[in-house]
Amino acid sequence: MALGRLIHIGVDLVLVSTALAGIRQATGLKFRPESLTDSKNIQSYIDSYLAIGEKTVGLATYQMTNNPTYFSRKFY
Repeated sequence: MALGRLIHIGVDLVLVSTALAGIRQATGLKFRPESLTDSKNIQSYIDSYLAIGEKTVGLATYQMTNNPTYFSRKFY
């Protein structure tokens, strides 16, 4: 039971990080870790956490780009 809960929390954390990365890419707005704490150590952890979302978005974009059968770009 405890392992399932840890996996669920981990997946939720990755989803939040991925959402923040998507917002950054779509709007250019970036989360500032220094707004939460003055500790450089904690800011480093937050930056690492946000990097997971960036990697997830990059991987999803790569997969979508390489599967044109299922995904296409819409040009306005």
